[in-house]
Amino acid sequence: MPAPELPPPQSSLPEAASHFGAHILDAAAARARDIKAATGGAPRVPSLPAPPAMSAPTLPIPGAPAVKTSAASAGLERILRGPDGLGTGSLRMILREETPTPAAAPAEGIPIPGLYYHPIPEPDPVRVEEVSRRIKSWALDEVALYPDDWEEEFDGFSVGRYMVGCHPDAPTVDHLMLATRLMVAENAVDDCYCEDHGGSPIGLGERLLLAHTALDPLHTAEEYQPGWAKSLHADAPRRAYRSAMEYFVRAAGPSQADRLRHDMARLHLGYLAEAAWAQSEHVPEVWEYLAMRQFNNFRPCPTITDTVGGYELPADLHAQAAMQKVIALAGNATTIVNDLYSYTKELDAPGRHLNLPVVISEREGLTDRDAYLKSVDIHNELMRDFETAAADLAVACPVLSVQRFLRGVAAWVDGNHHWHQSNTYRYSLPDFW
Repeated sequence: MPAPELPPPQSSLPEAASHFGAHILDAAAARARDIKAATGGAPRVPSLPAPPAMSAPTLPIPGAPAVKTSAASAGLERILRGPDGLGTGSLRMILREETPTPAAAPAEGIPIPGLYYHPIPEPDPVRVEEVSRRIKSWALDEVALYPDDWEEEFDGFSVGRYMVGCHPDAPTVDHLMLATRLMVAENAVDDCYCEDHGGSPIGLGERLLLAHTALDPLHTAEEYQPGWAKSLHADAPRRAYRSAMEYFVRAAGPSQADRLRHDMARLHLGYLAEAAWAQSEHVPEVWEYLAMRQFNNFRPCPTITDTVGGYELPADLHAQAAMQKVIALAGNATTIVNDLYSYTKELDAPGRHLNLPVVISEREGLTDRDAYLKSVDIHNELMRDFETAAADLAVACPVLSVQRFLRGVAAWVDGNHHWHQSNTYRYSLPDFW
């Protein structure tokens, strides 16, 4: 006898509770809170005014690719519009299709032909300038992150523009700086431990373990505590991790900080897998590479979207399998965006760099062009799976913090693509079209 069908989901708490667990939804709704209430006040440093309101959506951005409409994408647009009703206006974010303000410059760079993505307005230039100024001051004056001859590369990374584009609902520049310091610190670890600036797979596990204690503090015998504390200043990656995490935990709730530590451990595990392949000169199967990329990816960035937005997604809702699937798919899709836009950069770099097109080409015997185009198709599949999962969860769990978190993750996905497409200092496309 076939299982009875569930009734259609309704946008009401009692109906969602039948699907999601009434005790989880009730407890989450009761505990959802603003960070200001938890910390007793706004961040200490005065912030810039909020960016100007965007105009109502009219026409698609000129030159934007045509995107097929589906039930899932329509559902996600509902997520992006935000909840309706009394008291929910502050939770709404701009729509993907809004045009930028007249003063905003058009995005540079050419999007990858055939890539499924959503264009965004140009990040607010006032915020970009202030975040860029603050992050450079932090990097130079607080953590001594890089020598003088790295300055051009640091500026070319355009991290201020990156983070402003990824977090359009951040209430202040101070909130944006939480994400920006962590992004710079994570890249310092990747560059100095794993990649271009002295990185090596040999001994990587030890370096990552000691750096991780800057995020997840060591509690040990009193005699040995000073040695560990001193080690946190031993190199630029550890200094950056320590400082960025100190800022973060002062603004985040305990579960938000622990969530980030967990996702950073995932990231480090992915680094180690890739390092093991490099040491043995092994090219993994495509599925093995994609498994590694679910760990060595951008996941720590969208997972903090609520802290940067000034609110908290309760721990039990964040830990739900449906939410974890959304976050994982977002991380996987955005990381393949990086593989695709950085393809020519990595080919020109010394040594051998594994990315999805390279692995597909070697494992499946495809030409470079066909492997690259297949990687675009894989990205598009993951993006649509992400949107479907997010839309389904938004319907099943109509808690305001869940709705806003899903919109924040979607905004991060779009901002990440925008930065890769427009960062012509770092990226250029292969000549495959």
